[in-house]
Parts: sequence; C-alpha cells; structure tokens
Amino acid sequence: MFFKRILIGATPALGMGVLLTFGSSIGQTFFVSLFAGEIRSELNLSHGMFGTLYSAATLASALVFFWIGKFADEIDLSLLGAVTLLALSGFGVLMANASSLALLFLSLFGLRLFGQGLCTHVAMTAMARWFSRGRGRALSIASLGHPLGEALLPFLVAFSLTLLTWREIWMGVSLCVAVIFVPVLCWLGKCVRSQGLDRSQNEEPDPSGNPRVSWNRAQVLKDLRFYQLIPGLLAAPFIMTGILFHQVHLVETKSWSLAMFASCYPLYAASATGITLASGWLVDQFSAVSLLRFYLVPLGLGLALLSSTDETYAAPVFMILMGASAGAATIVLSALWVELYGSEYLGAIRSMCFAMLVLSTSIAPGLMGLLIDAGVTLETQFVTLAIYVFFCSFSFMVITPSLLNARPPPSLS
Repeated sequence: MFFKRILIGATPALGMGVLLTFGSSIGQTFFVSLFAGEIRSELNLSHGMFGTLYSAATLASALVFFWIGKFADEIDLSLLGAVTLLALSGFGVLMANASSLALLFLSLFGLRLFGQGLCTHVAMTAMARWFSRGRGRALSIASLGHPLGEALLPFLVAFSLTLLTWREIWMGVSLCVAVIFVPVLCWLGKCVRSQGLDRSQNEEPDPSGNPRVSWNRAQVLKDLRFYQLIPGLLAAPFIMTGILFHQVHLVETKSWSLAMFASCYPLYAASATGITLASGWLVDQFSAVSLLRFYLVPLGLGLALLSSTDETYAAPVFMILMGASAGAATIVLSALWVELYGSEYLGAIRSMCFAMLVLSTSIAPGLMGLLIDAGVTLETQFVTLAIYVFFCSFSFMVITPSLLNARPPPSLS
C-alpha cells in the first residue's frame, strides 16, 4: 500500500527529496576534489594548503549551519529548498571566478554550507516530517540522489575536462542548477502543497500509546540519553573519514595497489545503496531505535578484518561492510531523532547533530596522522577502533529500553 501511495500521491514530495540530495553533490567532497589538481595549479597551492583551506571552510560552514539549520522548522521546506539551490548556484559561479585565496575560501564555504549541509538537511527533514507512516522508505528513496550523483558526475566531469576548462564546467553546472533544478523544485513544491503533502501527517503515538510530544533543542540538551547516544553516532563518520583520508598510507602498509583499492569503491556504493533501501523498510517495520544496536556492527567487523590480514580480499570485503554501515546510518539516524523528539523542531536538532558530525570528521585525519607519525601502526588503530565500535553497539543495546520508554520533555525553568 505504501509503494502504491508513493507512485500515485507522494511522487512530488519524494521527487523533491531526490532532487535536493542529487543537487547537494556539487558541495560534496567527491565533486570538489575532481577539480583539486586544476585549482591547486592555477592558484599555486600545495596539497597541504588546499586541504587546510578546505577543512577550514568546512568547519566554518558547520558553525553557521548550527544556526541556520533551524530555519527548516520556520520556513516552508519547498521554498527553503529553492533558496538553498539558488545560493548553491551562486557560490558555484563564485567558484568559477575564484582568483584569490579569499574568493576560493568563500566559494568553498558556500558550497559546503548549502550543498553538503542545507540541501541534504532540507530533504531529510521534509521526508521525516511529511511521512509518519512509511518514513523509513521515504527517507531511503529520497537519499538515492547521493549515490546517483556519485555514480554519474565523476564520469561526466572527467569527460568534460577534456573539452572545457574547470572554470567553464563550474559555470555550466551552476547555471544548470539555477535554470533547471530551481524551477523543477518550485513546480514539485507547488504539487506538494496542492496535495497537502507538506502538512505533517498525524504523528504516530509513542511506544506507550500516548500522543508524541516534540522537544526543542534546549530540551534535548538536557536529556541524558542524547549524551549517551553521541559517542556512538559520531563513531562511523569519524572512522570512515580517517581511513579514506589515509587510504594511500593504508595501501602502502598492506602492499596493495591504489588502483585495486579504488576499484572497490563501486562495491561500497552498491552496498550503501542496497542497505539504505533495506534499512528504510526495516525502520518502518521495527523502528530506528530497535535497529540502532546493529548498524555499526558491519563497520566493526571490517575494522577487525583490516587489522588481522594483509590479503587483498580484505579490501573489497571491508568496503562492502563499511558501505553497509554508511547506508544504514543515513536512514536510522534520520528517523531516530523524530522517534525520540518529534518532528516540530527537527530542523534545529538535526543541524546541531550535523555540526557535531562535521567537527568529528575534521578531527579524524589529523588525529590518525599524528598517531601514524608517533609510530602507532594502522593495524593497532584498527583494533582499537573495532573495540570502540563494538562497545558503542553494546551501549546502544543497553540504553534501548530507555529510548523506547517515552518521556515528556524537561522543563526549561
């Protein structure tokens, strides 16, 4: 019945989600990095200088996102999505004309804020708020824009670079976003409003059968359960970012070829996509809270494998397992906040958590690099991280009863 409803009635809402997640691609690391060589060469930047500038822009965008993410609770989401895409297009034009470090930093800041940040934020907030029944599957379908962008854009950019300059490509992409994506999103938003899909469905009752009450961000910060969740929720992005950042050192220590390791990325994408769709169905059947204890297990198994063998089969198996955890995290965590804290202040809560996530990913490369410089092998780090991941999974299992036990928001007085 849910998929029949998707095909008949909810297609505009889901189309908005896919369009926004696909549009977020031009602010994602995989897309920006395709032009890293040309940017560094033209602006005379070293690898370290460009990496530092990129990290600083990402951190700055996270700090601003912490503040503006709450607008998803105050502004019509289709309107906010259109404004976000227009801003993303504008910063893309700025990137096409960046001729100094200041302009490059500003363009990277805007691309990260509106691409990686707000595009995905608006899409996931809309799906979580507009669908109380079938929320998991709606989230999983909307998130397909991410792997779609990862699959199509690198090839298209690589081909375009044989015909055009990097600045011309950025200008063309930015114009496409403004001229095609924004009007399509506005049309989809009009369809959503005309069908009443933008009005949050009646929230399902909490596990106790009582009406679900929404918490605001200040109340969430007074909830002990939130702090019990955070160490585990930040584990996957921290670990994945650190490993992929140091992948060259990883393949060198394992005596693998970088080409072989890179060839495993399609396995990662396929695993993440498949598990994303499966997780959506499972969330609808059981709840995100019930699945929380399981989603880190594949990553823990992959880390244990990497720490125990140098055989080449470990690379594809690890990428599949890491993709499984990444795909599950996308859906489980997006649905988790609604189940725990309701949908009214979801934008503010998600923006707060996203800022924490970005902070963790900015720390990982440097911390792992310092440990490598200090003589701590990657195998030792992987063992430690695997133990940490399994501990987090166990802690999720321990706190699951308290998460399922609905409680009213605390008083702020």
